[in-house]
Amino acid sequence: MDRCGTVFVVHPAIAVLAVIVALGAAARSTWSPCGLSMLSTITPVTERARGHRYGVTAAWFVVGGIAGGATLGLVTAGLAAGVSAAGWSETTVLAVAAGLAVLAALADSGALGKAAKPPIFKRQVDDAWLSTYRSWVYGLGFGWQIGAGVTTYIMTTAVFLTIGLAALTAGPLLAFALAVLFGLARGLAVLLSARLRSPAAMLALHARLEALESPVQLAVIGIEVAVAAIAAGLAWGPLAAVLALAVSAGPALVATRRATRPARIGPIPVDAPTTRTGSVSVSA
Repeated sequence: MDRCGTVFVVHPAIAVLAVIVALGAAARSTWSPCGLSMLSTITPVTERARGHRYGVTAAWFVVGGIAGGATLGLVTAGLAAGVSAAGWSETTVLAVAAGLAVLAALADSGALGKAAKPPIFKRQVDDAWLSTYRSWVYGLGFGWQIGAGVTTYIMTTAVFLTIGLAALTAGPLLAFALAVLFGLARGLAVLLSARLRSPAAMLALHARLEALESPVQLAVIGIEVAVAAIAAGLAWGPLAAVLALAVSAGPALVATRRATRPARIGPIPVDAPTTRTGSVSVSA
């Protein structure tokens, strides 16, 4: 086995799956309170009102995202070096990848309970920076916190799966690059606000994001399930892939459907006072 930190240290599928998971985790993270806040507070209109140029601030934000990813990359590179030093077999690496993916899918769907379901680590960036520091400072600082992945709201356990898969490549350079890719993707999300030049445009963007949140969340869970099945299949064969699919997709599907099921509203007593809101009367 090559030990120069290349993709060929383990099965190439690990590297491919890690890239897909990293991009999925970055996309899902856009819906964090911090991510949505950035799309309201760093726009052409708001930056002009502060006397700054949006393009400059956004560029620093992207640089900060890359720097945050690089910071996370130091961790993933160290973990990858540890896996390499441990000399794990390809089967062991794929088995661990499958196990991590199963846990990620179950956690994201809520099958492991509310305590394990994201969001976790509910910390936001300090918006006081916007009125305190120069644009390059808050652009770089906000971008770094977003790109590091684990310093603010964590919206999906795919972030942790990204770290795990990066480590399992057993290639420090590749593991570092995967984290930087995640940070870059997080940083580029600020460009979604590049054309927001009116309150109506901002409301329209957030309406589209609201409509896309559930499909993106389900897509990320689907990616995690697919990683579990592929890794298990490569490690032990087709039957293992089917088992991993059943273990991860089954409970995840049940938990997801339960979470999205509309709440049942009991009958309103005839004598109950009501308050009219629009054209619908609800109990007071």
